[in-house]
Amino acid sequence: MELENYLHNELSEGTIKTYLYEIEKFKKHYRNPEKIGYQNLMEYVELLRKNYNPQSVKRTVYAIKKYYDYLVETGKVKTNIATNIKIKDGKENPIQLQELLTEKELQKLLEPREERYPILEKRNQIIMSLLVNQALLVGDIEKLKIEDLDLKNAKIKVEKTGITNSRILDLKAEQILLFYQYLQEERGKLETFRTETENYFLLGKLGTRIRKEDINYLVSTYQKQFTKRLTSTRIRQSVIKLKLDNGENLRKVQYFAGHKHADTTEKYKETGINALQTAINQFHPLAF
Repeated sequence: MELENYLHNELSEGTIKTYLYEIEKFKKHYRNPEKIGYQNLMEYVELLRKNYNPQSVKRTVYAIKKYYDYLVETGKVKTNIATNIKIKDGKENPIQLQELLTEKELQKLLEPREERYPILEKRNQIIMSLLVNQALLVGDIEKLKIEDLDLKNAKIKVEKTGITNSRILDLKAEQILLFYQYLQEERGKLETFRTETENYFLLGKLGTRIRKEDINYLVSTYQKQFTKRLTSTRIRQSVIKLKLDNGENLRKVQYFAGHKHADTTEKYKETGINALQTAINQFHPLAF
């Protein structure tokens, strides 16, 4: 598996380009990155901190972490030596729980609306339903194939990525009918000579499989209905937090989200006092 293909599982084109640049720079500094240790890595980080601003250093560290994830995935190293590196310079960017969507706000995203291109109406409803009901990443939606659907048993298979595990999730009753109608009516009309042979589930206007950029654009067209900033990531985070707020078991939510580690899921749990402190830190950062 090539590094660029690995990064395509979860990152945007712009981020992939940036990460590849940072990784190449790192590899020029260390000719054999598979053989260096944690101390060598920290020396490189210290060198970066002397020459770049905190945000640039963080970006480079994120790129290196992904690079070592790739080396682990391909069996070139046993462990990711960059996992525990945390750059505390500059402002942290935790999940802003108080900015996530409520259940009522999420339901607004499922309401039918008039589309500019009627042939894409059901496809767009499917995309929003996968974001709201299954909390899928845009990369998950992009890669869905027809064979990943089991409409008879109301299941959908989600392949693993560099940051998530594979999982089989339940479909809602209304989704089954919607998916079936799309497959019977719209998808055939969208097929062209450009349509790939891999049987991707969701197609664009030109017959090619839908891309992450298309999904994010679709989400942005709902922004005018909200005062909170609306993104596909925020929808996913909102769904995960609501499940925990409603008392669902942490391990079940971890499986649902595809999180590789339970502590990733635990970040969505917050007491009332912590929520208040988060809001204070955001709007009055010098209060404490």
